[in-house]
Amino acid sequence: MKKITEYFPDKLQNILFEKIKQNEEMLEEIRIRNQNYIILKLNNEEKIIKYKVSSEEIINILQLICENSIYSYQKQISSGFITLQGGHRVGLVGSCVIENNKIININYINSFNFRIARQVIGCSNNLLKHILDIENNNIFNTLIISPPGFGKTTLVRDIARQVSNGSSVYKFNGITVGIVDERSEIASLYKGVPQNDVGMRTDVIENVSKAIGIKILVRSMAPKVIIADEIGVLDDIEAINYALCSGCKGIFTAHGSSLKDIYKNPVLKNLIDTHIFERLIFLNKDEKGKAKEVYKLNSENCYLSE
Repeated sequence: MKKITEYFPDKLQNILFEKIKQNEEMLEEIRIRNQNYIILKLNNEEKIIKYKVSSEEIINILQLICENSIYSYQKQISSGFITLQGGHRVGLVGSCVIENNKIININYINSFNFRIARQVIGCSNNLLKHILDIENNNIFNTLIISPPGFGKTTLVRDIARQVSNGSSVYKFNGITVGIVDERSEIASLYKGVPQNDVGMRTDVIENVSKAIGIKILVRSMAPKVIIADEIGVLDDIEAINYALCSGCKGIFTAHGSSLKDIYKNPVLKNLIDTHIFERLIFLNKDEKGKAKEVYKLNSENCYLSE
């Protein structure tokens, strides 16, 4: 955790280091708000540090996470987050500067959310048997579904690693994977280097919409599998159809808790009704990395729960 505390001014470093040291394994987030207390999120609990962060300290934190070159990080700032070495991610908000209906900068930043990255190697072991098409050494087009906070991104990161590297357990040879990392959460590139292990046959494009990123990967890198997190808007349909019609397979995630929820989203309904997906996996909220329900979809759109 010393790497995380280095992004804070000296006084805050000392305060945070002691508190984090006591709760290092449980730490998920560090919330910093101007003129307010620091809050640590520890699994399902919070620890309030009764130290009010000053405006000067907010500016110092921004300079530290931008390596004293705020201008060079302007694009990331405009997107509302900055990726740190180690894959940690800092969300930030403030007064947005708008030009041509786009955010071009964020001024007077008043809050930071340091999200602690932890790769869980092997966490997708229980799901792989539903995703791998062993007979053809490929994967089934898969949609992984759960409400926020169930670990979809962590799972899909490990799925990418295992599909890319191969699995001796399932006698599966690794195949080329392309990841569209729209918010830099899956591979977490830092200066072009993935901070998470997403496999030796994996190519990553980040900070771009899924609609654009999927097409670039297909044209440039010829992946066998495309992976993207949180699909659900109209542009996604065209891009996913383009990839699959080009011979790619796909693993995607979406928010929802039931088939009824999925059918409320016209984009996801369209993808299911046109038989794009061969597997729907609903995650188990009580056992991370395990499925609550798995559905095989056949050409008649029949759901067969496993």
